[in-house]
Amino acid sequence: MNTSSAYRNNKSTRDTTQRRILVWDAPVRLFHWLFAACFAGAWLTAESEHWRLVHVALGYTAGGLVIFRLAWGLIGTKYARFSSFVRGPSYVGRYLVGILRGHPQRHVGHNPAGAAVIVAMLALACAVTVTGWAIFNDVGGNWLGEVHEALASIMLGLVGVHVAGVVVSSWLHRENLVGAMLSGYKFGQPEEGIKRAWRTVAAIVLASVLMFWWWQWQVAPAPMTPNAAATAHQTASEDAE
Repeated sequence: MNTSSAYRNNKSTRDTTQRRILVWDAPVRLFHWLFAACFAGAWLTAESEHWRLVHVALGYTAGGLVIFRLAWGLIGTKYARFSSFVRGPSYVGRYLVGILRGHPQRHVGHNPAGAAVIVAMLALACAVTVTGWAIFNDVGGNWLGEVHEALASIMLGLVGVHVAGVVVSSWLHRENLVGAMLSGYKFGQPEEGIKRAWRTVAAIVLASVLMFWWWQWQVAPAPMTPNAAATAHQTASEDAE
């Protein structure tokens, strides 16, 4: 086992050699919070025709963020790369057994169980985005709407599992994982930290998202006035006759 990224959670975990080290780079942190905001916003606007374009824009944004995260998972910093945290079912099982036996194994990056949930959420996010695009562009049948909603509901359940896991892990390992995802810092051996936060990459991603939202705002159709809506309804009725 790679002791540079995992070790037992005991009283000697934070010895005199432990320091605040940079673990989560800026792109990972930005992705995490932007994706969470987009999913929450898309979920809240899903049933409203009035907010349909907002729902679509947030869905496309989430899809774009996932594409970036997949790329960053290949070329990003140590703890951002999938190779550093994606493990097989047996590894995840041993981690969960360790928790049940009272010997949870602390990982500087994602723990195996959390990593499995993250991979599942990324896969579901891709499927939700594709089905949402198909629905918005009238590709496929009405059954896609039910699939889209079912996938979104499953993803919401995984979000709940993820949040619960963060709470449990924070308690077991006596560390604030939410704070770590905000600041990027955790406690660990000095040699375990990453050297750069890559804020420039995060700034480019944020600028791209804001530009996309601005463009969506510009091309969005102007809202119809009550008179215009009534006229359109009357015209549609006459055409139907």
